[in-house]
Amino acid sequence: MLDIAKIPAAILAGGLATRLHPITQTIPKAMIDLNGKPFIQHQVELLHRHGVRKLVLCLGHLGEQVESHLGDGSRFDMRIYYAHDGPVLLGTGGAIRRAMPMLGEVCWVMYGDSYMDIDYRAILDTFARSDPERVLGLMTVIRNQDRWDRSNALFRDGRLMCYDKRNRTAEMEHIDYGVAILRRRAIERMPLGERCDLAELYSELVAERSMIGYELSQRFYEIGTPASLEEAREHLASRSDPSA
Repeated sequence: MLDIAKIPAAILAGGLATRLHPITQTIPKAMIDLNGKPFIQHQVELLHRHGVRKLVLCLGHLGEQVESHLGDGSRFDMRIYYAHDGPVLLGTGGAIRRAMPMLGEVCWVMYGDSYMDIDYRAILDTFARSDPERVLGLMTVIRNQDRWDRSNALFRDGRLMCYDKRNRTAEMEHIDYGVAILRRRAIERMPLGERCDLAELYSELVAERSMIGYELSQRFYEIGTPASLEEAREHLASRSDPSA
């Protein structure tokens, strides 16, 4: 089985966050304060609680503020590394491709604006039981039925049948949850130094049956819009320990 403490988690936190202007004109989305600490710190502490010990932050817009706050991760009992987009934003796929040398043979991929309190060990164990020659990735999904965004995945009888963010169909009742696992062989498919979207890689992997699905039921919280930011703030405030 795979050891969760040895599997790095890549966190995509490089977007411009234009929907949160004017807040994000001077700070990156990951550094927005929620109940006394930056959102990214809530994420780091959550992942630590679930056994993750190595993070790779993929940064872009004002990313130096995130690096300054988290440092090398030692105060969180973590090892934290950084991959910066540079002057040109690379998109979700390009950012992961640039970070690949720090990600090993298997890694988590998740978003820097989402709080996802789920059973990471169970997800990793499911991936570890899959055929390593055939399965290059795992996508978590949740039954959405257009509640949070337009559904983009067809998940039926425990199988991920289709994933497409552009050509959605009435059969699609699930949405990608925002946590995935990828093998290095999948990441290598994306061009180095060019802008590309992870969704395109995921669609390709699902179409060729080399990406499996894992269905979740507990909802996620994200900070992409002013309304969802307040919802996340209320959720964290309602917990006895907001970092847990």
